[in-house]
Amino acid sequence: MNKPSQYMLSVILAAGLLAGCGAEKAAPEKEEKADRPKESQEAAFPVTIKDAAGKDVVIEEDPERIVSLLPSNTEIAFELGLGDEIVGVSNYDNYPKEAAEKEKIGDMNFNVEKIIGLDADLVLAHGSMADSSKDGLKQLEDAGIDVLVVNNAQNFEDVYDSIEMIGKATGQKKEAEETINEMKEDVAEIKEKAKAIKEDEVKSVFIEVSPAPEIYTTGTNTFMQEMLELIHAKNAAADQEGWVQMTEEAIIKKNPDVIIATHGYYTEKPAEEIMSRKGWENMTAIKNKDVHDVDADLVNRTGPRLVEGVEELAEAIYPDVFKK
Repeated sequence: MNKPSQYMLSVILAAGLLAGCGAEKAAPEKEEKADRPKESQEAAFPVTIKDAAGKDVVIEEDPERIVSLLPSNTEIAFELGLGDEIVGVSNYDNYPKEAAEKEKIGDMNFNVEKIIGLDADLVLAHGSMADSSKDGLKQLEDAGIDVLVVNNAQNFEDVYDSIEMIGKATGQKKEAEETINEMKEDVAEIKEKAKAIKEDEVKSVFIEVSPAPEIYTTGTNTFMQEMLELIHAKNAAADQEGWVQMTEEAIIKKNPDVIIATHGYYTEKPAEEIMSRKGWENMTAIKNKDVHDVDADLVNRTGPRLVEGVEELAEAIYPDVFKK
């Protein structure tokens, strides 16, 4: 597949939510949860939520027809048992499999008329699109649709906040709490395993978000930084902040122990391509063949499966400690 446009790359770097959109290799589906009964409308509504845009969104009644504008929101909604209520999703939604069967409403440039035509009563928007899609979101509001801008998560606590917000907006507060607690328990287990990694065994890791010639990576103040910290790995780009572009020369100087690629959904055999780059042959990761391609959806989408992304990273970086 061709390298994504600068527009798509900006979406990936800004939100990290669409990164696995065309993936041919999908993560194994978890055993699906049985449909959960929704909380009583009397107990949950009306509800007022201050969203990521700073607006007080008043939701009068239990939403029955929900449109999600980004895959992370969709995955959260399905995890909370809202599959039947979801009537529209973005073009990039591919998990769970039922999401791919829902009506498509476009990408970041969503189709306002189509959403209105779906008779939606709640739209789950996202902080990463709050400015660029301001006019479209305003049109939805003017049509009488509740629009909730979910926060652009930068760490696990932010992800928990996203889940809590969607749960509150849809009458699924209890399910949201359960999901958050499950994630926290899984993270605690990962931390416990990571204690086996001694100080002199800590590996430096370079995460390649997009390939040459425009190589982007993730620095501090990102959820990927937190993921590496959870498993006692050192981010080779920790002196950078946010999502940044780096030259090959700068990466070679970093000489990471491990290289992780997250762009296998649109580049063919990314690990092999990285290992064949001229000038990289003396890097520790290349000499030790410690270059791995991980599922972009798991490590980029800020939803319930983010813990699975940590586990995949851990198994790639420290197989002796984390391999199941």
